[in-house]
Amino acid sequence: MANFVQTNNQKTAVRELAAPIADVNAFNGIVQGILDDNPWGCTSYIQNDVEQAPVMKSREYYTARVLFQDNEAATVGQITARAPTIGAFSGNIAEIMANEAFATAMGGDPVRDTEADRFSCTLKCHSAAGEIYYVAFARDRVTVSSYSDDGIVTALETWADALPALA
Repeated sequence: MANFVQTNNQKTAVRELAAPIADVNAFNGIVQGILDDNPWGCTSYIQNDVEQAPVMKSREYYTARVLFQDNEAATVGQITARAPTIGAFSGNIAEIMANEAFATAMGGDPVRDTEADRFSCTLKCHSAAGEIYYVAFARDRVTVSSYSDDGIVTALETWADALPALA
């Protein structure tokens, strides 16, 4: 019987943020800045005869919570909505906040619980050395995974150190 033989050493590193990223707009600004500016010097590559972008989104989701409060500001219910894009996230919030049937059924008025919002976006990156790795952003941490070259994390740390939101 054949044995599995380790062929490489993939690593994961996590940066816990001192404070959560303020809101979905700040979160989007960070992610979109990476996609627009390619601050880590990633390179395009060919996969299945198709040129791939140096950095691309591989998955994302955005979760919002709306509380329903009675006349004494006591929470009587809540709705949590998870969306695949920021546009859907904003649309879901607007729809829930304006939905009188929800408010009536819950027995209270809708109030946004922005501190409970959760955001996640994973970027697939291709290093100049040819390595594919992932950078996952959440509201409270950044995770680099599937890398072997420690220079990748060093470059990310230098970049993140310059952004107050990622302290």
